[in-house]
Amino acid sequence: MTYQSPDPVRTESSTAPEPPASRRGLGCALEIIETLLLTLVIYLLIHTFIAQPFEVEQTSMTPTIVQGQYVLIDKVSPHFSGYQRGDIIVFNPPPAYSQGGVPFIKRVIGLPGDTVTLENGHVYITPAGGTAVRLVEPYVNTGIDGTPEPTKPNPATGQSEWVVPADSYFVMGDNRSVSEDSRVFGPIARDLIIGRALLRYFPIDKIGILQRPTYPGLPESAPGASPQSGALAPLARRLRPVPIG
Repeated sequence: MTYQSPDPVRTESSTAPEPPASRRGLGCALEIIETLLLTLVIYLLIHTFIAQPFEVEQTSMTPTIVQGQYVLIDKVSPHFSGYQRGDIIVFNPPPAYSQGGVPFIKRVIGLPGDTVTLENGHVYITPAGGTAVRLVEPYVNTGIDGTPEPTKPNPATGQSEWVVPADSYFVMGDNRSVSEDSRVFGPIARDLIIGRALLRYFPIDKIGILQRPTYPGLPESAPGASPQSGALAPLARRLRPVPIG
């Protein structure tokens, strides 16, 4: 058996030199930065276009949603199915009623074309071309005696009837005695709406889907209702996660 010494040329070429520690550290740092940036981009995309968390700090939706609870706002489905009667929505109030940029949370009561009438503490809806129907509202906050609080007209003007324009909605809080809503500022334009409150996710023992009630004798959506036009414009609106009233 003959012994052959290693080929110095082949040995040197097959063994790559270790990169300096400083270069390895720089590569690691770049990977971390790339991961963080990717995470931030994904978060912003979800937050802007898909869903957004909000903390409720006021009491206008008691007892359905109470102060200190957190809800998740669905921004996607309304662009395909529109908003329906009974939906709980989050929206930017008309400028004259803004409270430091804090969005409002209310329930959709009147759809485009509806006539909303308040009479003897009750809400009546007359769809376009239809007849008046008294709303059954089991979600309305109750008084000490356990009966639903009456829905009173505008306290300043006494107005008790509104016709909802096209692409607008009449909204009210479930806590009728304290809610500043369409009785005060009128129907809201569709482009003010941020999205539909879909899920209560905090506190843990209150986690659940926010169900939409049904209203016998009334359509769930406006006749000829279509998905939101210009969907990319409202979707592109950037909003920070702020408390809602």
